[in-house]
Amino acid sequence: MSRIAIGFGTALILLGVGSYLLSGQASLTALIPVPLGIALILLGLLARRADSTKHAMHAAAVVALVGFLGSANGLPAAARLLLGGEVDNPLAAAAKSLIAVLLAAFLGLCVRSFRQARQARA
Repeated sequence: MSRIAIGFGTALILLGVGSYLLSGQASLTALIPVPLGIALILLGLLARRADSTKHAMHAAAVVALVGFLGSANGLPAAARLLLGGEVDNPLAAAAKSLIAVLLAAFLGLCVRSFRQARQARA
């Protein structure tokens, strides 16, 4: 699971930097996914230590939950875009929705992993 956290963290960093560059470096808020990605990478690296795997992955799940809750409000705007509607800032709507989708997927994988680990112990 640590490699998955590192992979999702890398994807968030690439999304943030890419959004920032696509915005013409006009919006620093496009870099918001970068700290989330850095946190997931650091927690993924920490999870490689056998004595801290459980705590690091639970912390990574909390980071994902907070990030998802902060970006989920971009999903309606992205849905509007997909249905041919217009929004004020299409790049921001797309980036926020991608953040939400990535973090929801990561959170789902975390929950599945936690359940499997609990069942394995039983």
